[in-house]
Amino acid sequence: MSVKTAALRLDRLLANLGYGSRREVQQLIWAGLVTLDGEIVDDSDAKIAVTADLADRMTVDDEALDPPPGLCLMLNKPLGVTCSHKEQGPLVYGLLPERWRRREPAISTVGRLDKDTSGLLLMTDDGALLHKIISPRSNVTKRYDVTLDRPLRGDEGKLFAAGTLMLDGETKPLEPALLEVATPTRAYVTVTEGRYHMVRRMFAAVGNHVVALHRDRIGALTLPDDLEPGRYRLMSAADIAQVFQAPDPTPVA
Repeated sequence: MSVKTAALRLDRLLANLGYGSRREVQQLIWAGLVTLDGEIVDDSDAKIAVTADLADRMTVDDEALDPPPGLCLMLNKPLGVTCSHKEQGPLVYGLLPERWRRREPAISTVGRLDKDTSGLLLMTDDGALLHKIISPRSNVTKRYDVTLDRPLRGDEGKLFAAGTLMLDGETKPLEPALLEVATPTRAYVTVTEGRYHMVRRMFAAVGNHVVALHRDRIGALTLPDDLEPGRYRLMSAADIAQVFQAPDPTPVA
């Protein structure tokens, strides 16, 4: 069965991608600044098939078109940046190109990392994909590299895996989580839930304190070593598929 490709009027497409108001993008088009497959497109009413390769085929003012709707990216979130549109201070959306912040549909974070947590963060304008990733039915795992204030006691792995650990102020126990010990004060925790400050509260429940928290993996998708803090990378279909795959049982370094 073939998949139907959406088509949009050129002026609407560019406006939705943040290039300006409908009137502003019409001026770009009429000025001959938009090309498709090497040919100028000066008709703002022209219907454009929104295909995955459109950014490779269309230019605006001699630059490649921004990624079309269906964008998904991975970002290495630095410390001190908030996953919000409204809070004070540096926001994760400020790490993206300014024009991308005017896109419709808007780009949203897939879940959140708190201000004091760094690492792998996914962002997308695809609402269906976002909800699929965060749905408990998908059972997507997230792994965190945890640095602790005090040495592990030794029984934390069994407690986390039991599915009986209760966080302060809650009435439902946590789903089983995997603890992999790297050193007495460093461990990796793999969870499937996304409760508020969950990993920090897990260690607080066993009498310890998290000094540093870094997410390095979602599903089988690992944060690339060459993706510096504050930088992002567009995800391919293969990258997205990895999010829903179980990670390989590799030993902790």
